[in-house]
Amino acid sequence: QVQLVQSGGGLVQAGGSLRLSCAASVRTWNMYAMAWFRQAPGKEREFVATITWSSGRTDYVDSVKGRFTISKDNVKKTVYLQMNSVNAEDTAVYYCAAAWRPNEYIYWGQGTQVTVSS
Repeated sequence: QVQLVQSGGGLVQAGGSLRLSCAASVRTWNMYAMAWFRQAPGKEREFVATITWSSGRTDYVDSVKGRFTISKDNVKKTVYLQMNSVNAEDTAVYYCAAAWRPNEYIYWGQGTQVTVSS
C-alpha cells in the first residue's frame, strides 16, 4: 500500500521560514512527479509546486515563486518544500501528492497545518 507521510509544519511568524517533508513508502522508479498542494480555510485546494521525479524539473504557482523551493531526495524517496518569507496568505493545510502520470495525483499525504502569525 502506498503511503505518503508528511512532517514539518506548525506556527511561524510572518517573514520566517519553514520546511515540510513528505516520505513515500513506495517504489519510485517509475513515478512521474510529486507535488505540494494547500487548502486555506473556506477555499478550494490549490496547487503549490511540483517536481518531476526523473528530471527534477520544477514548477510553482505564481504566488510562491521566489519564496518556496521544492526539492527531492531520490534515495530517501522524500520530497521537501522549503518555505521562506512566508506571509498570512500562506496559512493553510499543506498536502503532498504523488503521480505516475502527468497531473494525475492519486496518492496523498495526511496533510499538515501551517499557520503564519503576524
